[in-house]
Amino acid sequence: MQKKIWIITIFPEYFEPLLSAGVVGRALRGEKAQAPTLNIVSLREYSDTNYKGVDASPYGGGEGMVMRADILKNALIQGVVEKGGYPSNYRDYLHVVYPSPRGKSWNSEIAHNFSQEYFSRESKKDVVFICGRYEGIDERFIARFVDQQISMGDYILSGGELAVMGIIDSAMRYLPEVLGNNLSSQNESFEGKLLEHPLYTRPRVFEDLPVPPVLLEGHHKKIEEYKLEEMKRLTKEHRPDLLGPESL
Repeated sequence: MQKKIWIITIFPEYFEPLLSAGVVGRALRGEKAQAPTLNIVSLREYSDTNYKGVDASPYGGGEGMVMRADILKNALIQGVVEKGGYPSNYRDYLHVVYPSPRGKSWNSEIAHNFSQEYFSRESKKDVVFICGRYEGIDERFIARFVDQQISMGDYILSGGELAVMGIIDSAMRYLPEVLGNNLSSQNESFEGKLLEHPLYTRPRVFEDLPVPPVLLEGHHKKIEEYKLEEMKRLTKEHRPDLLGPESL
């Protein structure tokens, strides 16, 4: 059975660019065998208010509005569980993720593990992403239904949609059927805690700057040695925090 990714959001249009372009978009549209497909659930469709509202003022006072737990539950049960045909013990088949400052900061290692655990054909669960808005979502929904919280960094976004797109795009790249070349993801920045080496292509000379001669000689061992040294140099220069104090 093909894997599914579910997204509960008040802005389904946010995900149109993700679906329409690039290798990840092709995979999510079902054009890559065994890759998960994307299913968007519009939260407002599951609101029982006359104006399709999904939020209310916080108890105890405070600024902003809070997304209602009951409407989020409606979207999860009716829009995901029932539409997806999951059994009554759906918690055994779904992993619910909420992007939040409380979560562990997303990085390449977590992305790789997440991809293998939830996006690969061997994974046992489909993923449901909850896109928060306003001041956040009712704590009771988090307590009852959310399995994992993920932070995209120490900054605030207007909503969870951009965070969810970042999670999906970075994790999907670890699926061999998405990139088509396993080495593509293995040689990128942050793999092995090093930045990627400099990249060059035609022309051989640009603005009086030539391509490093070693890359033109065809000596594969020397090329690999050069790339590794450049990865170390760039990481030490631009992101020494990746190396740790013992490497400085």
